[in-house]
Amino acid sequence: MIEEQGRVVALEPGAVWVETLRKSTCSSCSANAACGQGLMDRLGVGRQRGYVRALSDSPLSVGDTVVIGVREDLLVRSSLLVYLLPLLGLLAAALAADGLGLSEPLVILAGLLGLFFSWLLVRWRASRVAENPALQPVVLRTLLVSVPAAG
Repeated sequence: MIEEQGRVVALEPGAVWVETLRKSTCSSCSANAACGQGLMDRLGVGRQRGYVRALSDSPLSVGDTVVIGVREDLLVRSSLLVYLLPLLGLLAAALAADGLGLSEPLVILAGLLGLFFSWLLVRWRASRVAENPALQPVVLRTLLVSVPAAG
């Protein structure tokens, strides 16, 4: 399970909206000094807040600190679908057009059409599974935050 810590910002029946801070692991990378991503991280460009809807059966309040999780296999399959399928569509359509002996501009156009239709397929699949509870992030646990004593 891939875990991320965040703060509850809104409540829904059976779910919560969690605000997370996107962070990079560039500080532990040996190529940090020569990497553009490391420079962007040092400048603070990569530090953005993300909002995630996570399923929860626990009674939570706005402001609670929680740990949410996503199954690793789900993340890998989703990444393959989102990144690899459009690329394969582009290559397959371009190779098919080239195999038919079409001119180069038509091969390029066929590749772009393959990319576009693969992207539509990804969007269609995402809309079909968007409400599937097995594919949603879940709240794993609530973290205790120390409150300073009044006095």
